[in-house]
Amino acid sequence: MSAPPAASLIRAKRVGGKLDAAQWRALANGIADGSWNDGQIGAFAMAVAWRGLDADECRLFTLALRDSGRCLDWSTLPGPVLDKHSTGGVGDCVSLALAPLVAACGGYVPMISGRGLGHTGGTLDKLESLAGYDVHPSPARLREVVASVGCAIVGQSADLVPADRRLYAVRDVSATVDVPELIVASILSKKLAGGASALVLDIKTGSGAQTPDEDAARALAHRMQAVAAGSGMALAAALTDMGQVLGREAGNALEVHAIVDLLCGRPCCPRLRELVLALSARLLCLGGLAADPAAARARLEQALATGAAAERFARMVAALGGPTDLIEHPRRHLPQAPLQLPVPATRAGVIAAIDVRALGECVVDLGGGRRSSDARIDHAVGLAAVRGAGERVAAGEALAIVHARSADAAARAAAQVAAAFHINVAAPPAVPLLRWLQD
Repeated sequence: MSAPPAASLIRAKRVGGKLDAAQWRALANGIADGSWNDGQIGAFAMAVAWRGLDADECRLFTLALRDSGRCLDWSTLPGPVLDKHSTGGVGDCVSLALAPLVAACGGYVPMISGRGLGHTGGTLDKLESLAGYDVHPSPARLREVVASVGCAIVGQSADLVPADRRLYAVRDVSATVDVPELIVASILSKKLAGGASALVLDIKTGSGAQTPDEDAARALAHRMQAVAAGSGMALAAALTDMGQVLGREAGNALEVHAIVDLLCGRPCCPRLRELVLALSARLLCLGGLAADPAAARARLEQALATGAAAERFARMVAALGGPTDLIEHPRRHLPQAPLQLPVPATRAGVIAAIDVRALGECVVDLGGGRRSSDARIDHAVGLAAVRGAGERVAAGEALAIVHARSADAAARAAAQVAAAFHINVAAPPAVPLLRWLQD
């Protein structure tokens, strides 16, 4: 039986019709094998933006995208396969610590990650701060690393959800990147194809988030939960605060160094450490590795205290081609910018608000992110020692330290940083770091 023509499927969605499972499979396969052209893909994406998808259609679409390519099978592993996804933020390097932490507690984490999107940093870009780290290993190497180390953070291979890879490229130029149903299908299809049995979803809200509005972020989380419920994947969703930089650093190599410090028990940002532990603990519970959050926390704290988590991170980096002594000598392997310029507060008071998106854009302008898909990343640049909301500062005290390649770049960045901080006499209302959503 021949596949239905693209035009008929597009027309059905444009007028508000519902597609069945076979039609969704035909649609996804047509996008993947090239029989749909970019104009047809764009028309379909716009039809979804206009008419939407109900929960059942979104689930069928997600599964069709998943099945458009190879799915990873981890059934021979002796423990649960667990994963985490964040909608992106400034200074969000949680994945780098969560994967080895969960692995040290008995989970297996084959994490398919991405690059920076707009003002938010990308996990793969951070890892490529490490010379030799292979973000696109062969299937055999990926399988070997996950089995022996317990975790591997890598990029999406060409044969994993190829329909989504092509659809996303068209969405990027057709003003449909932010369509909620397409976001849900894109994220969950990759996680399902990656073989995870449980997923923790971290949805950022606040000025530095891709979805700053809390109501929109909450609606996105509920869509994710509804689709996951019909897909055989356990999912827990949380809203987390991006009204300030998550840690103290924003920039690829700077964030990797912060994670090494966290895993090794050296001083680190309490907010970053807390979010790593909270998300990791929920994942251990979902995977049956801990009876409750308190027991999970105890296991995670032990993995940090004994160095087991740091050891897993070191083994993962080495197994994927990176340096073998990163934990012992991080400065030897992480690039450093030649100029560091403190940005002084112009007045004394309390940091009342921060334009976190502006700080992310500042890192991009320094070269730490991309304005186009083929742009090169400068892994050394960024912001360090960034102050948080509610902190009291004296006049002249540093709000952040710019790491730059040139004096001109540092001066421009310093002006951006200064403008992003709003200092007042009174502290702002406290915003919780994390709130779990009910299923």
